[in-house]
Amino acid sequence: MLITNATLVNWTPRQIDADQAVLIQGDRIVEIGATADLTARYADEKRYDARGQLLMPGNICAHTHFYGAFARGMAIPGPAPRDFPEILRRLWWPLDKSLTMPDIRASALVCLVDAIKHGTTTLIDHHASPNAIDGSLDAIADAVEMAGLRAVLCYEVTDRDGGEKARAGIAENVRFLRAAEGRPLIAATFGLHASMTLSDATLRACVEANAPFGGGFHIHVAEHEYDEEDSLLRSGVRVVRRLQRAGILGPRTIAAHGVHVDPWEMDILRDTETWVTHQPRSNMNNGVGAAPFDHMIQGGIKLCLGNDGFSNDMFAEWKAAYLLHKVAHRDPRRANGGLIAQVATDHNAALAEMFFPGQTIGCLAVGAAADMILVDYHPFTPLTGDNLPWHVLFGFESSMVTATLVAGRVLMWDRQLTTLDEAAIAANARALAPAVWARYHDHAMATA
Repeated sequence: MLITNATLVNWTPRQIDADQAVLIQGDRIVEIGATADLTARYADEKRYDARGQLLMPGNICAHTHFYGAFARGMAIPGPAPRDFPEILRRLWWPLDKSLTMPDIRASALVCLVDAIKHGTTTLIDHHASPNAIDGSLDAIADAVEMAGLRAVLCYEVTDRDGGEKARAGIAENVRFLRAAEGRPLIAATFGLHASMTLSDATLRACVEANAPFGGGFHIHVAEHEYDEEDSLLRSGVRVVRRLQRAGILGPRTIAAHGVHVDPWEMDILRDTETWVTHQPRSNMNNGVGAAPFDHMIQGGIKLCLGNDGFSNDMFAEWKAAYLLHKVAHRDPRRANGGLIAQVATDHNAALAEMFFPGQTIGCLAVGAAADMILVDYHPFTPLTGDNLPWHVLFGFESSMVTATLVAGRVLMWDRQLTTLDEAAIAANARALAPAVWARYHDHAMATA
C-alpha cells in the first residue's frame, strides 16, 4: 500500500517532513519519499490519503494490565482504602480471583479496542487470574492477534493464593514461552507479582524454570514502601538487592514502578541493565508517591513509560509524567519534556525491539516495521523537531488519532476500526460484568 500526503514525524533524530509518501510491502516500510515521486512510480498500489496529517511511529506501552478492564466503575465495599496494600487486598486481589476465561478474553478485547483508538501499537501486559490460570495467556494472545496489535505477555506468579497456584503460574509462563515462538506479533516473558508475595523458594523455582528461555522477568518493584519493609523483614535487605541475589534482575527483566528505590538500589538496576517502567497516572491514583524519574535518567537507568492498566492513551501518560514530578518536587525543571519524549519513544522502542528481534520499531524508516499512526493535529504555532515534545504535551488530544497500522495492516482508518467490532465487544463486556462484579463482591467481603 502507499500512504500519501503525510507529514512524516520521527523522534530520533527529531524531524518533520511535509508532503511525504510511505510505501509498505508486507509488514515493512520499503520506501519513503515525496508524494509526487512515489505516486508516479507506484501508480498501481492501493493508496491511503493522509490529507496532511502527522504520520508518526505507533505508541508503545511498557507495562499494563488488560485484566483490570472490569474494574471501571466498580464500587469497593466499605470505606475507601487507606493505602496501596489495602487497595491490593480489597480491590485487585478479589477482582483477579473473579475472572473466568471468557472474562479474560473480554477484558483483553476491551483494552485492545482502546489501544487501537489511541494509537498504541505495542503493549507489554502483566496478567493475573488465579482461578483461571491454564491457557489464560493463549486467550489473551488470540485476542491480540484478532486485533492485529503487538503484545508481550506473561502470567503473574505469586504465593498469595497458595503453593499449588504458584506452581500453576510457573507452568503457564513456561508453556506460553514455548507457544509464543510461532506467533509473529506475540512475545512472552516470565511474570512475577512482587517481592512481598514471593517466597525465596518460589523465586528459586521461577529462576530455574525460566533459565532455558533467557532468564528475563516482568515484576513489580517497590511500588509502595511496604514492598521494601517486607523485603527487609524476609531477607535483611531491600527489594532490589533481594531480587538481585535471587537472580531476577538483568538486561531482559522489567521492574515496574521503582517508586521507593534508594540510590544504592538504582545503582544495582543500572549495573544489571534492568529495565524500569514508570506509570505516573497509576502512582498518583494509588497515592504511592513519585518515582525518582530525573535521578533514574541521570544515573543511566533504562527507564520506560507504561500505564498500569489505565487507558491506552499514552499521550495522556506523557502529560501526567510531565506534571507529576513538577508538583511533587515543587520544581518546574523536573521531568523535562525532552526527557519524557526520550523515555516514551526511544527507550520504549528499544524495549519492544528486545522482544521482537530483527524488527526496527518506533521509527519510520526504510526496513522498519510498518507500525504507525495518523494524528490530525494542525497547530496555530510553528511545529518543528525541536519543539515537537511540547506540542504533544500541550496540544495533542486522544481524539486526534485517526488511523492505526501494525505490521502493515490497517487496524483503524478515519477513526473506523477494521479488525474489531467495538459495539459487539462492548455489549459482550457489559453482559459479563455483572457476574464478575458479583463474584468480586463475594471475594472482597470474605477477606474484609
